[in-house]
Amino acid sequence: MALHAERSRMTQRTKTMAFLSGGLVLGLGITATLAAWTDTEWVFGGNADGSGPGVGTGTFEVEQNVSVPFDPAAFGQFETNPGQDLAFAPGALTLSPGTSVYAPVALRTIDGSVGAALTLQDAVPAEGAGLEAEDPDGLLLAALTLRVAVSATATTCDAAAFTTGTIIASGSLDAAQGTAAQALAADSGSTQYYCFEVTLPAAPVLPAGATVDVLQGRAVTPAWEFIGTSV
Repeated sequence: MALHAERSRMTQRTKTMAFLSGGLVLGLGITATLAAWTDTEWVFGGNADGSGPGVGTGTFEVEQNVSVPFDPAAFGQFETNPGQDLAFAPGALTLSPGTSVYAPVALRTIDGSVGAALTLQDAVPAEGAGLEAEDPDGLLLAALTLRVAVSATATTCDAAAFTTGTIIASGSLDAAQGTAAQALAADSGSTQYYCFEVTLPAAPVLPAGATVDVLQGRAVTPAWEFIGTSV
């Protein structure tokens, strides 16, 4: 009886030690899984030298100059109809059949702006008090013609400009528009010089049976838009 009890106690002790040993092995396994090295790395959208913001928007702005004679200090921004007035001369209000008048405008980007591509649009009526046309049936507007020449260098805006420059618009005043875009460098790095020529032809387009005299005493105020696209 005593021997049996002693063996039972030894067996129980052996089981307990085995259990504890198994538990010790299990505990060591958990500790090894949780004890890992960690590290992180970050980057940010910076500029070339690593200081300050590096993702943002640029500046885009075009300005114009209609001064005659040309004054480099006379550039300004006129972004709504009617804009700045072109100085057509001589005799813009006293046209007769076969005569033309001329007016220049120069365009460039401002300092700090990205580059641009400019496209001349067809004429629309100028908006504003005192600018109303005196051409109720539109005969004068339909009779006048327009040519526009452009040059990358400053030139006198007269008939000769259409020999030395590139003609980008030619046709009736109410429909002619630029046939190609002109490039402007960033940071006011280049200027495009435009010369507008408005002509009352010797034989203008008129309604059937009408004579050129029907155009006397009329006036129109066309306005042109240059659309600049950033490049």
